[in-house]
Amino acid sequence: MERIYMDHNATTPVHPEVLATILPYYNEKFGNASSVHTFGREARADMEEAREKIADFIGAQPREIIFTSGGTESDNMAILGAVSKNVKKGKHIITSSIEHHAVLNTCKYLENKGHEVTYLNVDKYGVINLDQLRDSIKDDTVLITIMHANNENGTIEPIEEIVKIAAEKGVLVHSDAVQTLGKVPINLKELGVDLMTFSAHKIYGPKGIGILYIRRGTRIDPLIRGGHHERNLRGGTENVPAIVGFAKALEVANSDMDEEQSRLWKLTEKLKNGLLDQIDDLFINSHPENRVPGTMNISFDYLEGESIILSLDMKGVGVSTGSACTSGTLEPSHVLSALGLPIAAAQGAIRFSLGRSNTEEHVDYILQELPPIIKRLRDMSPLYADKMKNKSC
Repeated sequence: MERIYMDHNATTPVHPEVLATILPYYNEKFGNASSVHTFGREARADMEEAREKIADFIGAQPREIIFTSGGTESDNMAILGAVSKNVKKGKHIITSSIEHHAVLNTCKYLENKGHEVTYLNVDKYGVINLDQLRDSIKDDTVLITIMHANNENGTIEPIEEIVKIAAEKGVLVHSDAVQTLGKVPINLKELGVDLMTFSAHKIYGPKGIGILYIRRGTRIDPLIRGGHHERNLRGGTENVPAIVGFAKALEVANSDMDEEQSRLWKLTEKLKNGLLDQIDDLFINSHPENRVPGTMNISFDYLEGESIILSLDMKGVGVSTGSACTSGTLEPSHVLSALGLPIAAAQGAIRFSLGRSNTEEHVDYILQELPPIIKRLRDMSPLYADKMKNKSC
């Protein structure tokens, strides 16, 4: 039985070209980039070349790129660093109710330390209300942190408009772009954000490497203190193999982004339409147009999402109920709850996130296997039995 992976928003396999690029840095080019001898200078030269390539791909300057261990550290560094540096101005932060827990839990930590946090509402697709954002800014607001695209339903936020509103009040803007890098074009000169978070393992790069973009002139306090690495903003020996791999992964992603976008749109639309044709009481939680290609969040009423996932797993298909960081919890997704979904609908949601390995045949297989699974599970559901009973009456 072929195994089909449709959970690319959680992580991706390392691309063969990326793996080939990384391997020499574990034996032949193993030098510490801070060492002054030839081994170290070679490692630093390759790391700085990778920094330049990444900066060029996203419309930044090399000095604006700070390497971290991943998206969570970058989010923490951006939020805690910006708030600490600007504490004399105020203690008010604005975020959304659907952020990744790397942002939400950091904001909650700051609340416990005496800071005020405003959590913006979203519409049924997860888009923030710009008027509410504008009305929420106060004299002591120091940071707005809104994700570029949601990890559970793929909806893209209006970051350029957010930046314009923030600029009128002199407020910094941070955005978590972990789910958009390499999937949609990103030009930091056009977006205008002050801080932006990226991660390699979502784009077929290695785990354990992330980036915090810090726009020139933006000042933050370091999160990790140590040596003079990364312009004194992030102590610790640089992960040269992963950094070089990050640059290669971004190069691969940019080489065929338009074609891959189009291909993934077609596959997810076929998946959506095929399921809508075969299954009743099904609801689409992703924006119909303004979303990351390949991501589709679907609720199946009267069912538990975990049961669907396990049933698909037995058929060789890997999907998820949402963020991998919150797997195992019995609570409904905070994202879907924020969209206004009833608890039952939120608990019956499945996230399909397609990627390079997926084909039309994979979608056909899902359309063949999933409807019988839904029927079987609903036949065992007391909620569905009550619905059918009421319907017959």
